[in-house]
Amino acid sequence: MVSLTADLSPLRPDRNLAMELVRATEAAAIRAVPFIGRGAKEAADGAAVDAMRAFLGTVDFQGRVVIGEGEKDNAPMLFNGEVVGTGRGPECDIAVDPIDGTTLTAEGRQNALSVLAVSDRGSMLDASTVFYMDKLVTGPAGIGVVDIRKPIGENVRRLAKALGKPVDELVVSVLNRPRHEKLIAEIREAGAGTRLMSDGDVAGGINAARHDARTDMCVGIGGSPEGIVTACAIKALGGHIQGVLWPRDDDERQRGVDAGLEFDKVYEADDLVQGNNTIFVATGVTDGQLVRGVRREGNYLYTESVVLRGASGTLRRIVSDHLVSKWL
Repeated sequence: MVSLTADLSPLRPDRNLAMELVRATEAAAIRAVPFIGRGAKEAADGAAVDAMRAFLGTVDFQGRVVIGEGEKDNAPMLFNGEVVGTGRGPECDIAVDPIDGTTLTAEGRQNALSVLAVSDRGSMLDASTVFYMDKLVTGPAGIGVVDIRKPIGENVRRLAKALGKPVDELVVSVLNRPRHEKLIAEIREAGAGTRLMSDGDVAGGINAARHDARTDMCVGIGGSPEGIVTACAIKALGGHIQGVLWPRDDDERQRGVDAGLEFDKVYEADDLVQGNNTIFVATGVTDGQLVRGVRREGNYLYTESVVLRGASGTLRRIVSDHLVSKWL
């Protein structure tokens, strides 16, 4: 395992790698644009996967996909165990989601992102055998205050007190799914407001952890790959994340047990990804709270991305202008 002590070592993910990875998410987002609002989520995902894979192949690192996306719905994917990069540079674990929000993209709705996360080799939890995870995400104020094992009403009241705001000003993001009907009702009964997401809980989690966002907490059952990706971003934001694996049936639970996963365990940030040497990058496919989506004006395509580094605790925004002729 790569040492985290030598800050300038060429054997560990660094700020230069972070900037290179943005090219991969930009490419995936741009290639998804022709499919926005067209009702073809598999085609959008396939185009984004191909673009991300091609650009990752030019990056000087030895990347191994620990968390790939697509297995839940038989969509195209960067598969678990796939090796990407030039084979030179740091050995890394990567978690990818060429489009977090394929349905959002297909329907032309907000908050679709192209995302990937990188950490030192061997540091990411491989939860690929269990597709879903119950998650709770807040900003730094939630550390030592909220706990996924407590009733949601208690967590709402505790977080409101920690933030110094009335409960009725608290906003909680939840995926709008039938499985969350009771959870949504309990949040509202506690006095907080809800922001219901049709898809894309990576953006929901990050917005809950950001100090300048309009969301205070993100809760509910979403993808376990998204949980790992979100944890990498939370490391840079100083926020709080917990996850409990949520198998859909006994067969999936047994596959998780065989893989060494624990179902009575609350996975904290350091369980999901060890250490602070994490990189998270995201480019907007469609507009959202976190970043603007790809847009075309004349001969240019414009993208907006964020880069979060756990080692430095920074969030950088990158706005890029791309000549359309280079993408035709």
